[in-house]
Amino acid sequence: MAPGKKNATRGKRSNHHVPKNYAERMQDLSVQSSEESDTTNSSDDEGAEAEFSVSMWDLNHCDPKKCSGRKLLRHNLIKNLKLGQRFQGLVLSPVGTQCVSPNDKDIIEKFGLAVIDCSWAKIDETPFSRMKSPHPRLLPFLVAANPINYGKPYQLSCVEALAAAMFITGHKREAKFYLSKFSWGHSFLELNSEALDAYALCTDSKSVLEAQTKYLQDVENEKDTRSMWPSSSSDSGTDNETNKL
Repeated sequence: MAPGKKNATRGKRSNHHVPKNYAERMQDLSVQSSEESDTTNSSDDEGAEAEFSVSMWDLNHCDPKKCSGRKLLRHNLIKNLKLGQRFQGLVLSPVGTQCVSPNDKDIIEKFGLAVIDCSWAKIDETPFSRMKSPHPRLLPFLVAANPINYGKPYQLSCVEALAAAMFITGHKREAKFYLSKFSWGHSFLELNSEALDAYALCTDSKSVLEAQTKYLQDVENEKDTRSMWPSSSSDSGTDNETNKL
């Protein structure tokens, strides 16, 4: 998500926004093969399954073998929504005008959480008018840990977007539970620990954006001449695990 591409930051989204410790963590954390298996994480503490509904609109923009939303579906952890079907809960969507915040906790608990499974590359052909909710939300600045878009700002998979919204709204154990279904899931929380903790301490959308601005300003002040990201030539060139909203 981000879905946070609309209001998350009103400045540039270049790689120099990323903190020094992200680069260090990316060297330490092992990235699993993009050929994601169905083997779940064997951690002793995998969190807790959500008691609220979790859903998605699947636009079929990505490889089903590498789609985190499809894997959640196989585990019966998410429900498919049909185009034209209205969802009363919180929806992670680029048409949102506010960032998800701790204030959204009650909405999620009462009405559920949903994500739009589509690609930013096909944003112009995505029928958002057929995926309506009274509570569309953007995500603030976060970095992907999924194997396809590892280390890229905003390029989150479905499960990462859902877990981020859960974490920010105080459902941390649920976020951990969903991420535990992926061998790389723990890396998302590790890479974004400082940012997520900052957002979770906020109240409303405005304070989340303020926390994001402060966070990005702080990391920009860290002088580091090392390359933060692989060169474009090292990218896979494919967008199979598409950018989730």
